[in-house]
Amino acid sequence: MRITIYTRDNCVQCHATKRAMESRGVEFEMINVDLVPDAADQLREQGFRQLPVVVAGDTSWSGFRPDMINRLAAAPRQAHA
Repeated sequence: MRITIYTRDNCVQCHATKRAMESRGVEFEMINVDLVPDAADQLREQGFRQLPVVVAGDTSWSGFRPDMINRLAAAPRQAHA
């Protein structure tokens, strides 16, 4: 599953999300909306008003959500069990 984190510079919740994903071994790509303004526009059109925005397959959320990050981290282990 492809996981994308939309972030921006100096965003505390963005950094917390990145650290939590890394500590749980979740692979992801990051898109900095400061560098890709079109991405910010697309997120706003989808109703997101807060960063980070995490898109993981059919699931997406905004803000620092340790509960959702834990679900992502657990998903591959469940699939292999």
